[in-house]
Amino acid sequence: MVEPTDGVEAGPVRRTRDTLPLYAIAAAVTVLVLAPLARPGYALVYDMVFVPRQPLTWDLVAPAQSLPRAVPMDALVSLVTQLVPGWVVQRLALAGAVFLAAVGAGRLVPTERRAVRLFAALAYAWTPYLAERLLLGQWGLLLAYAALPWLVRAALDLRAGRAGALARVVLAAAPAAITPTGGLIALGTVLVLASDRMRAPRSLLVSQRMHPHRSRQALAAVGVLNAPWVVAALVTGAGGSSDPAGVAAFAARAENWAGPLVALAGTGGIWSAQATPASRATPLVPVATVVLLILAGVGAGLLRRRLPAGGAVRLAVLAGIGCLLAALGVLPGGDAMLRWAVVHLPGAGLLRDGQKFLAPYALLLVVCAALGAERLVARVDREVAGVVLVGLLFLPVAVLPDLAFGGAGRLRPVSYPAEWQRVAEHIEEEPGEILSLPLSAYRAYPWNPGRVVLDPAPRYLPGTVLTDDTLRVGDAVVAGENPRVREMRRALAEGRPVRTTGVRWVLVQHEVSGEVDDAEVLGGLERVHDGPFLTLYRNPETVPQPGGSGPARLAVVAALTAALLVVIAAAVSALHRRATAW
Repeated sequence: MVEPTDGVEAGPVRRTRDTLPLYAIAAAVTVLVLAPLARPGYALVYDMVFVPRQPLTWDLVAPAQSLPRAVPMDALVSLVTQLVPGWVVQRLALAGAVFLAAVGAGRLVPTERRAVRLFAALAYAWTPYLAERLLLGQWGLLLAYAALPWLVRAALDLRAGRAGALARVVLAAAPAAITPTGGLIALGTVLVLASDRMRAPRSLLVSQRMHPHRSRQALAAVGVLNAPWVVAALVTGAGGSSDPAGVAAFAARAENWAGPLVALAGTGGIWSAQATPASRATPLVPVATVVLLILAGVGAGLLRRRLPAGGAVRLAVLAGIGCLLAALGVLPGGDAMLRWAVVHLPGAGLLRDGQKFLAPYALLLVVCAALGAERLVARVDREVAGVVLVGLLFLPVAVLPDLAFGGAGRLRPVSYPAEWQRVAEHIEEEPGEILSLPLSAYRAYPWNPGRVVLDPAPRYLPGTVLTDDTLRVGDAVVAGENPRVREMRRALAEGRPVRTTGVRWVLVQHEVSGEVDDAEVLGGLERVHDGPFLTLYRNPETVPQPGGSGPARLAVVAALTAALLVVIAAAVSALHRRATAW
């Protein structure tokens, strides 16, 4: 990192003067992106489902029959919403992701020019990557994206032997590790940037001051943060393999005439056309991508000279690995390799949507482009330099204008119909397994107009909810992994009465595609609630059966407890160091 050049430590006044514009532009970007969330309610879009009070059920802590894609994220949300309503959690998570992404990128750039930091901050918080994952509702992954620049800085400081860096590595990795993908990105970042196994020539290493075991401690701590979802994956009944049809369905996608590889080069290329901003299809987007790449190439040399201990090379290695994973599904032979892996290697299904791993590349691209801008304006007159920097500052917004205002209005908050709460209260009185009909992973509700969202029942209702885990991407059908759901699908296809399947409750959601109105299938069930949107049936042939813990689920709880203790220890260490510094 660039240190003050006057030979003295920067004081509080100077730090405030330097950081205030950075925080101001981060706040402005956050407000501009999330403006619709000023209204009350819940923004429900694709994978983003928040409810007023998410129950703390075993299936959210440690899914028994499905892969732990939301472990430990769901458990943490359930804990927090016992204290504050879900709409507050949603706003804090999204605002924190955008704001911290901007501030973290701005602070990471090794420069003393304020305008260069502002460009990096705005560019990192206004990437196609952030826009597409936001519109897909993957807020947990956005927290990992926001944590990445902070984690990179902490890992480089750890390698340089700076005091307190180990605690900062853990605290930066913690929000990333609430999802499996984010946890893997965090683990890879620490492994590549802080590991003492990747040595540069001794004469170049500032990091010889670092205690040799610090990097191993950091790796161990981040490994513990990943333990909850790893343990949950080991004990689930869903198995570790995935449908190979998902490789083609989730491969990077062309967004315009330039093809998928150029889309990835611009940090876009997500598999979902519905989650892609319309501006990504414009013909000039590839041209803007080339300009950004040229600017980054100009700044790469500065980054290499200014980051200590070969940090730029290590960051480039990390970004290269992310790019390879992102492009694997569209590279010659890569799709065949992935299809084999998801069938034969447990957990390889995480690699199907490889574009998720593009986050380190996005960070490197933005930091190098910011330094390229610094190098460019250094060659022109001061008056011209100011105009160029202002133009570059607004370039990300000009190329991607429909990220503003919640993706051009896609993040419009709505309220759940009141009968959702009444249904939840009925089920809470007599716990048991719940079947959500019609079988469909995603639903379009009339009270959430113009948007498709994951079935809210598993997060709203207090019990194990059986909902379809089959994904449909265009014409492709990707089979799910839950054996209990497969059993229910067969029963419905054969026309067998639901009462014979052993479920306690049946929730029929009206005014969604595939509506159920089969007297034979629902025959023998007792209607408990009948409203305009929901009908709830009780199965008299089963008895209330609260879900038990079991040793497998207790193992997940133990892993989650260990991860929380690691985070608490890091927080105490950081606070103690700050207190002693004062």
